[in-house]
Amino acid sequence: MSVPSVSFLLHPKRAEATACFQESQLELKSMGIQVQEITDAKLNGDEDLVVSLGGDGTMLRAVDLSLERNLPVLGVNLGNLGYLTEVDPSETVQAITKFYAGDYYIDSRMTLSCKIILKEQDREDHPDDVYFALNEVVVERQKSGHVVRVDVEINGDSFIRYDADGVIVATPTGSTAYSLSARGPILSPSLDAIVLTPITPHMLFDRAIVLDGASKVELCLSTGPEASVMVDGRVVATLKNGDCMLCERSRICARLVRYQPRQFHSILKTKFGLSSKTGLRE
Repeated sequence: MSVPSVSFLLHPKRAEATACFQESQLELKSMGIQVQEITDAKLNGDEDLVVSLGGDGTMLRAVDLSLERNLPVLGVNLGNLGYLTEVDPSETVQAITKFYAGDYYIDSRMTLSCKIILKEQDREDHPDDVYFALNEVVVERQKSGHVVRVDVEINGDSFIRYDADGVIVATPTGSTAYSLSARGPILSPSLDAIVLTPITPHMLFDRAIVLDGASKVELCLSTGPEASVMVDGRVVATLKNGDCMLCERSRICARLVRYQPRQFHSILKTKFGLSSKTGLRE
């Protein structure tokens, strides 16, 4: 029988993350559970569970590390109320012991597969790269005062050219992140859908579009300035004229550890201070 093993990913700039890790490490080791900190963005190799100590940003990094091995991820919230995190620091050890007792469920979240497709003459030295996103993939301008021109194809059919600060392709989970700040719609995370949202488009058509989850969205950079590709907040590539990015639903889902049902609308009420705006009688 293998020894239980847990890997922790810590927010690098929060002292409380280090404190929580050290306290949890001592207690868990006394229970016979192996504990290690994730460094250099690499898993240990034998862990059963990845624990994120931070906010939603740290959680995104933990999910990215876990996807290849389909590992469950537990989010410990060290910031404000998060959409992805599950427990408070004081509950960390208890949550991990409940995980090994089987007293939990998995919240499966859709992810995007993003393939960077370079122009033919550039592919020999830089082969196509594939990335995965729980929240969103973004093609965005690199310099202020410039717009990028992005040709959008949906399922192989030409749709529109956006002259904009950028274009976001988001999952339902990501609909409450960057897409929301660009006036995109809020989707329940349980939906099977993809959101296409332009960022400050310099054109009449400025609406976000909700697509079927099976849709394939290709963004190709047209004439004009270069653009950055961001995957869950990380810049992963630069697109030049003629380079493209293909986004589609990934076969791999993020596996988030949960202990009790989460009402998405209740989280929204708290996050946006909507409790005083319901209009309900006392």
